[in-house]
Amino acid sequence: MRIVAALGGNALLRRGEKPDAATQEANVDRAVHALAPLAHDHELVLTHGNGPQVGVLAMQSASDPHLTTPYPFDVLGAQTQGMIGYWLLQALENALPGREVAALVTQTRVAADDPAFLKPTKFVGAVYSEAEARILAGARGWSIAPDGEQWRRVVPSPAPERIVETGLIARLLEANTVVVCAGGGGVPVVETPGGELQGIEAVVDKDATAALLAVAIDADFLLLLTDVAAVEVDYGLPQARPIRCATPGDLRALPFPAGSMGPKVEAACHFVEVTGRSAAIGALGDTKAILAGEAGTIVTPGEPPR
Repeated sequence: MRIVAALGGNALLRRGEKPDAATQEANVDRAVHALAPLAHDHELVLTHGNGPQVGVLAMQSASDPHLTTPYPFDVLGAQTQGMIGYWLLQALENALPGREVAALVTQTRVAADDPAFLKPTKFVGAVYSEAEARILAGARGWSIAPDGEQWRRVVPSPAPERIVETGLIARLLEANTVVVCAGGGGVPVVETPGGELQGIEAVVDKDATAALLAVAIDADFLLLLTDVAAVEVDYGLPQARPIRCATPGDLRALPFPAGSMGPKVEAACHFVEVTGRSAAIGALGDTKAILAGEAGTIVTPGEPPR
């Protein structure tokens, strides 16, 4: 099969961990240990989150007295793609000796008039108490929002329209190359009236981009990996129960948090509806069992067996 596997940001940096390079490299090694076996039997495209990392770089950039203005988010997105792509590239090469692996800095085209630019919703960076977040927002001009019991910075998140390097990704797959791309949803770019591309201040949702890419390269399966075993009804409550198999219609009838599970559910539903194939959401450590239909939440185009 041709599989697009999307790593959540928690695969690189778990809540509460300091964003040290050594910590993230160790987490990448664990992630690749779970994913490398897929490359033995399947064509594999690996995407990843970058929310914590881009937030750290944004903070550093804003605090650098040598800069006239902080680096914009498209540049920070490219920087994190390079950094995380390097870690994943090296770990995959070590786990798959003799196999070619490519890590691409990928651009994602968005619409300059997307209404998302007027309403920032995408979480980036570290978590803070509400009081800390409000102080930082006032000092740095941030937009902030609650993320569970904590608060985080939010930035615009326009819908992805096209991955610019789709053709190159497809050619690399045809050459049996494992591809790391579309990190953090891809670097957001817009097309000028003259047909040129230019970066824009935003962060694209990584799950939406993964689904768009999976459709564009004719993937057989979309695998969205996170830190929970399955999508749950009443998540976080005593009556919570996992959803093992569902159709897009089943899932769209349920409420999911916009900042966490919601985008993953929407991405899985989009891929299944457009392609008529299956997607899954589950824990990184359960990757093998998810592909076997024994773990996670499997999203199918037809009614699941009762």
